[in-house]
Amino acid sequence: MRQIVLDTETTGLEPEQGHRIIEIGCVELVDRRLTGNNFHQFLQPEREIDAGAIEVHGITNEFLADKPRFCDVAQDFVEYVRGAELIIHNAPFDVGFLDHELKLMENPQRIDTLSAVTDTLVMAKKMHPGQRNSLDALCKRYDIDNSHRELHGALLDAEILADVYLMMTGGQAALVLDDQLGQQGGDENAADNIRRLAADRPPLKVILADESELEAHQRQLEAMGEACIWHKQP
Repeated sequence: MRQIVLDTETTGLEPEQGHRIIEIGCVELVDRRLTGNNFHQFLQPEREIDAGAIEVHGITNEFLADKPRFCDVAQDFVEYVRGAELIIHNAPFDVGFLDHELKLMENPQRIDTLSAVTDTLVMAKKMHPGQRNSLDALCKRYDIDNSHRELHGALLDAEILADVYLMMTGGQAALVLDDQLGQQGGDENAADNIRRLAADRPPLKVILADESELEAHQRQLEAMGEACIWHKQP
């Protein structure tokens, strides 16, 4: 299972008003493990960045002056995401901008023809109705350290969202690892510990009880008499 956690930064809020993507950040997960095969690119948008947007992400027109345009990296991006499941927080925003950029190409495509899309904001609203579900709020809820996130950044936010997504979808895995995490030291980040332990753990070996062990087990149950709730099972 290949998943791409994706985020973008833009010159403004509306592609219909001519705003463009200026940064794409992608983090790859294969079978829920980070692979390090990331995609990160700053882009020259061929227009000025809104002052309000600069306050959010800190990316300036001067910084982007010598960066490639979207059309220069589009083929690499398309091949990178093709066939994967995209994990995006507030997906309509990012997908809308990506579709707008792809529409400007000679052979226009749409994201939904390349990849399936999962919106973690929709997931969070279902899991935590009536609560704040911004990326910062989810980091706080799942005890994920985002203290280094002074400004928005596509790759940084994708990395943080990967941690959030793994915690949101971990189910019982987080509970099973609680004792192990405590032994690792309280100062370490819980999501980092879960990823490391999952990556280092070998495949579980299933060992079935042999006939003598099953007989010994049955004798133990009989010795417990009526106190054994197993006897009361239908």
